[in-house]
Amino acid sequence: MKNNYKVSIIGMGALGMMYGSFITEHAEEAIAKKKFNNITVDFVLDEQRYERNKGKEITCNGKKKAVTMTKASEATPCDLLIVATKATGLEAALATMENCVDDHTTIISVLNGITSEEILGERFGKEKIIYTVAQGMDAMKFGNQLNYSNMGKLCIGIVDPKLEDRLQQVEEFFDAIQMSYVEEKDILYRMWSKFMLNVGVNQTCMVYNTNYKGVLTTPSEENRMLIAAMREVVAVANAEGIGLTEKDLSEYVRIIGTLNPTSVPSMAQDRINGKRSEVESFAGTVRRLARKHDIYVPANDYLYERIMEIEREIIG
Repeated sequence: MKNNYKVSIIGMGALGMMYGSFITEHAEEAIAKKKFNNITVDFVLDEQRYERNKGKEITCNGKKKAVTMTKASEATPCDLLIVATKATGLEAALATMENCVDDHTTIISVLNGITSEEILGERFGKEKIIYTVAQGMDAMKFGNQLNYSNMGKLCIGIVDPKLEDRLQQVEEFFDAIQMSYVEEKDILYRMWSKFMLNVGVNQTCMVYNTNYKGVLTTPSEENRMLIAAMREVVAVANAEGIGLTEKDLSEYVRIIGTLNPTSVPSMAQDRINGKRSEVESFAGTVRRLARKHDIYVPANDYLYERIMEIEREIIG
C-alpha cells in the first residue's frame, strides 16, 4: 500500500469538476484495494472565488456532489496538481496555486491550446510538468450543473526523458483510480493534433452559434469553415516542425462525430454564458505563428475578427 495521495484542482469549470468528481468517486475503491492509504481531492480558489462558491451545491449528470474547497492562502502542497482553468484565467491562477506546489508536486494542465505547459514550467519548474491533452470529452457546465456523456481520455507524455519516473508515478495513480489515459511517445504531436481540432470546432461553433452536429452537417458553411480553419493549423504545424497531415484532420473530424451531437464545446458555452473566450489561444496563436512563417490564414483571420465582435456584443 502506498502513502496518502493528495490531488488539488485549480478551476471549477467543466473539466475541473468532471475530473474532481471522477477521482473522488474512484478513490474509495482504490483505497479498498489497498492501492493507497488515503486519497483526498480539493479545489483551491482565491479568496473572492472561495466566498462566491462556498456552500453551493454541485450536480454532475443529475447527482449531487460533495466538493471540498480550500482558500489559496490555506492550501498545502499536493502530489498531483490539475490545472483546469480557462486559458484566459491562467496568469491570475498562478498565484492561486503557489501554496499547492513543492519539490515533489507533479503538475498537469488540461487547458486548451499549446502554451500552458510552458507558462507553468517557467513559474514552477519544467521538471514538474507532465504534458497532457484532454481529448474526446463533451462536458458542459452551466451554473453549477455539469453534464457529460463522454469523459474521453487523457493523453500524457514527457519532453524530457529525465522525467520518466515522474510520469510512471502519475500512471500508477491513474491505474489505481481507473482513469482512462494513454501514454504518448510524441506528446507534442498529440498536443498540436488537439489544438487543430479546437481551432476548428470551438471557434466555428461559437461564431455560428451551433453544436457538434451543426459543424458536421454537409454541405454547409459551418462545415467548410471547420475544415478550412483546421487545414491552416496543419500548415502552421508543419512550419513549426510538427508532422500533422490531412489524415490527422480526418481522424479528428471523426472524433467530433463520437460526441453528443447536441452538446457544444467550451467557446460556444462562453457565448451562451456571456464570458470572454479563449480566442487568443486559438486563432490568436495561429495568426501569430502564421506571420512568423509568412503563411496565409484567412479562415482564422475571419474567426478571430468575428469572435472579437461577438465578445464586444455580449460583454462590452
